Amino acid sequence: MIERKFISERMKEFDIEEHISENLRGVGHSKTKMVRTPLGEKIVVYVSRPGLIVGKKGQNIKQLTKTLKKNFNLENPQIEISEVESPHLDAAIVAETIADSLERLGTTKFKAIGHKAMMDAMNAGAMGIEIIVGGKIPSSRAKSWRFYQGYLKKCGDVALTGVRTAHRTAHLKTGAIGVKVKIMPPETILPDKVTLIEQVAPSAEEKKEGAEEPKTEEKPKEDEKKKEPKRKRAKKKENKDGDKDKGTKADE
Repeated sequence: MIERKFISERMKEFDIEEHISENLRGVGHSKTKMVRTPLGEKIVVYVSRPGLIVGKKGQNIKQLTKTLKKNFNLENPQIEISEVESPHLDAAIVAETIADSLERLGTTKFKAIGHKAMMDAMNAGAMGIEIIVGGKIPSSRAKSWRFYQGYLKKCGDVALTGVRTAHRTAHLKTGAIGVKVKIMPPETILPDKVTLIEQVAPSAEEKKEGAEEPKTEEKPKEDEKKKEPKRKRAKKKENKDGDKDKGTKADE
């Protein structure tokens, strides 16, 4: 029973995210995160242009909260908008911009749209990017065009955790066109990456200080240790000489 409850909650979160992404098209929607609090459900929406979501006097937010209450039976949903710092490195935002530009400009300029999105991501610092556009472009038969640049992992754990992937669909008169974007951001840690630690060479003054310190501390101790056996030997000699002198006086 507990497993079914967890699955139903995850399905509800997925439906909420799909509903928000459909209603917030054209505003640079990246992802939606739902957090449960004692006061109610907190929904964090990550977008590139938060001003379009808020609207005049927060009308869009109010309308969105009403629909969430009605459609998903949420008691007190609290919507929080967070701005994406680097939208050109977010695969969902890049795919959405490509789909919107295809719907506005058509399929005649799809190559310019793909190259522009690719160059913007590489200039933002991405390690690699791949854009695949599939559909009836530019002919009447379906084709797939691939734009790629940089270094992108296709297999292994890095390809699952370190590569951002997104899918969007552009609806045109000729039919639906699919857009698939993969971006490897600069903060991705590769398993074969080697970091070298640079050691700063000591200056001439530090060398002099390091050479003078052991002289003042260690050498006097060694000299004292060397002098101690000599003192003992001198005392023994004095004792022996004193005994000899006593013996000679007694003989006299």
